[in-house]
Amino acid sequence: MPRPKTKNELLSVSNQNYKNLWNYINSLSEEKLKTEFPKGYLNRNVRDVLAHLHHWHIMMFDWYTVGMTGEKPDMPAKGYTWKTTPELNKDIWKKYQEINFEEVKILLEKSFEELQEIINHHTEKELFEKRRYTWTGTTSLASYLISATSSHYDWAYKLIKKCLKQ
Repeated sequence: MPRPKTKNELLSVSNQNYKNLWNYINSLSEEKLKTEFPKGYLNRNVRDVLAHLHHWHIMMFDWYTVGMTGEKPDMPAKGYTWKTTPELNKDIWKKYQEINFEEVKILLEKSFEELQEIINHHTEKELFEKRRYTWTGTTSLASYLISATSSHYDWAYKLIKKCLKQ
């Protein structure tokens, strides 16, 4: 699916990719949901992937909250750079190891709704105009939202599908 270029496309693709992800997950047996992914993948099961999505939602929400006050948010997170994202993702993975699938599901649904509210709150111009907000640098707010929503859901869907086929 092409990258969204309008507010309606962003909402539509975000919701559709999220729905596709959940339709696939909901089609899986309990056994498949608990199946460990092949060696070499940081996320070891479906729960881990959903926790990853949730945490990146939370980070996006934090960037937005801080950035919209005129301050510079810690991106991707305090103590990390974009080059150290693999270490950040490992720490995210560790953080959610004691949380079960059902809890992660609830957390993800809540954070998904929060990001949809942000998208809905803004005009198309506010979303897609590059350099509009200092904290987004040379890009647009939509670019960050696309990465945290529609693109990330597509990644998750493909990863889960691939890992459960092997």
